[in-house]
Amino acid sequence: MGRPKKNKKKNSNIKASNLNKSIAGVDEVGRGSLIGPVYAAAVILNESCNLRNIKDSKTLSKKKRELLSNYIKKNSIWAIGKSSAKEIDKINILKASLRAMERAIKKLNKKPSRILVDGNKVPNIKKIEMKAIIKGDQKIPEISAASIIAKVSRDKYIISLARKYSNYFWNKNFGYATKEHIRAIKKYGINKHYRKTFTPIKK
Repeated sequence: MGRPKKNKKKNSNIKASNLNKSIAGVDEVGRGSLIGPVYAAAVILNESCNLRNIKDSKTLSKKKRELLSNYIKKNSIWAIGKSSAKEIDKINILKASLRAMERAIKKLNKKPSRILVDGNKVPNIKKIEMKAIIKGDQKIPEISAASIIAKVSRDKYIISLARKYSNYFWNKNFGYATKEHIRAIKKYGINKHYRKTFTPIKK
């Protein structure tokens, strides 16, 4: 008689979303921009959410991001947190980004049991397990979902500002230091939405 078949070991490399449905993914957007607030999103995906198309927001077209943002919002518990340009100038961009993340997490209607954060730093929230994951927006669906919602939310805000400040082309550069944007700054100066401590604004 042959030996009885051994039960195959379960795959230990299971994605976070399959382990615990109270996991929240957190990501921010706008750290490198010269203008406006930094945005962060916190997302707890529903079990029924289709993860196939949820990817890092930077790899998606504008139209795809907007479609996915609407889908994620309908199939998750989510929240947005922000830190203003004035706050960024006062406490620096890293601290402001972490503060935006903290605000997003605290606004969630459900308290997560674990939080996965894109990058190498986590916000200061006690009594919740937190882990920083470098390039987490490329690996963890919850973080990818947060990156999509944060990006779409901030882009809509910047586009609304661009209608009033059309000389700076914010609807195309979203405040980042493109050559066209730098030329506009040199020509028209700065306004209240600029981060005064950022190069080249502080010059």
